[in-house]
Amino acid sequence: AYLEAGADCVETNTFGANLAALGEYDIAAQVGELAEAGARIARSVADEFSTVDRPRFVLGSVGPGTKLPTLGHIEATTIRDGYQIQIEAMIRGGIDAVQIETCQDLQQAKAAVIAAKRARRALGVDLPIFVSITVETTGTMLVGTETSAALVALEPLGIDLIGMNCATGPAEMSEHLRVLAQQARVG
Repeated sequence: AYLEAGADCVETNTFGANLAALGEYDIAAQVGELAEAGARIARSVADEFSTVDRPRFVLGSVGPGTKLPTLGHIEATTIRDGYQIQIEAMIRGGIDAVQIETCQDLQQAKAAVIAAKRARRALGVDLPIFVSITVETTGTMLVGTETSAALVALEPLGIDLIGMNCATGPAEMSEHLRVLAQQARVG
């Protein structure tokens, strides 16, 4: 429906296809299988709508999961390795970019970016990496990181785009978006 309405990009339905979230259902071993299937489905539909003059793109959705390393729920290296499995599977499924989204914890975001870079290297591809952070009504990410601090920590990792989503409404996000627009050296 999004493509019929004119969207150029769609996301995979893999926001929760990560180690932490699937572990709660005792199916963590299926991360790769589910992530690849989600990517293949989205790729198939995007290809149906693509033309030579107007290609359609698939963003591989990587959600934060249900456990945050800063709060001691999980080791950053554990989720990093799980994200790498997820992202490699989505690359095999045909994604055009990695969309790391709804980041509430800077350690989690960094783990996901590092995983994406490792996955790209392992499979010999160079896909863009997009990151969106989530800022609470307090003006910080859930675990206390300010927008500018998140930007300073994530940009040097080689991300291609940074943005925001969720948590508060557009009015509450406007000042934080202004900070990103003024300070970011990436899209």
